[in-house]
Order: sequence, then C-alpha cells, then structure tokens
Amino acid sequence: MQIALYQPDIPQNTGTILRLCACLGVAAHVIEPAGFPVSDRLFRRAGMDYLNHVTWLRHDSWTAFEAWRAKRGHRLLLFTTKGARSYLDFGYRADDILLFGRESAGVPPEVAEIADARLLIPLQPGLRSLNVAMAAAMAVGEALRQTRHGAA
Repeated sequence: MQIALYQPDIPQNTGTILRLCACLGVAAHVIEPAGFPVSDRLFRRAGMDYLNHVTWLRHDSWTAFEAWRAKRGHRLLLFTTKGARSYLDFGYRADDILLFGRESAGVPPEVAEIADARLLIPLQPGLRSLNVAMAAAMAVGEALRQTRHGAA
C-alpha cells in the first residue's frame, strides 16, 4: 500500500501524512511542485523524527510520477469529493496507490481521468470535505484492514 500526495500546499498536513506512513509501514510519494520547500520547519515539525522512518519519493512532476507508476503497474485510486463510489465499498489490493489532491484545489481533470477509481468518503449533507490528513488516515486504515486480513 502506498499514499501519493499531488502538489500538496500545507506542510503540516504533508508532515502528518508522512508520519502516518512511517507508523503504518506505508510508502509515500510527494508529487511536485509542492506549495512549500521540504525543508520547511512546519513540515519537519509535523513529521517530527518519524520522517527518518518512512520510505518516500519525491517526483518532479505528475508526468514523472505517472512514468514511475506505469513501469510498476500499480493501480491508482483517487480520493475526491467528486467520487461516485464510497471508499468503504471498494476492494483494495496490497499494491494500490491512494492518491490525495491539493488541499486548495484537489487534482485537475486530466489527473482524475487517469485514476483507476475515484473514491469518496461520505460526509453529512452540506459539509464539503475532511482535512486531507484525516482522509488519508481513514482511507489507508480501510485499505490495510482489507489487504492485511484478507477481507477484500
């Protein structure tokens, strides 16, 4: 299982997600350009010393990430408020990549079109979205529950 962050804007969220990945043994990808330098103190503070324990790759662009993914054949699952299928009703595979968009804008249509699935975390009517780090935790928790315990 892997998490990919498309051009993240908020260093604290990225640091928190990388910390989550370290704790759960999940690889991570940061697809540039990010809205902050990786040396940002808020990014480092949120990730704490866990950043030394996570396997993560930085990709210079969406094109570079897609080339990397295509060589390995990983399925790409986009988590989006525009998804049609609940993340709870989806069958995950151990080699899936869970993709999360920018906090300010999500992903552009050309990225959404490439995804193998567009998944939604159901929310109460009238509410827009969860914090991306919370959404990533929920998504990877369900994906790992299914793939590590044979429920898929």
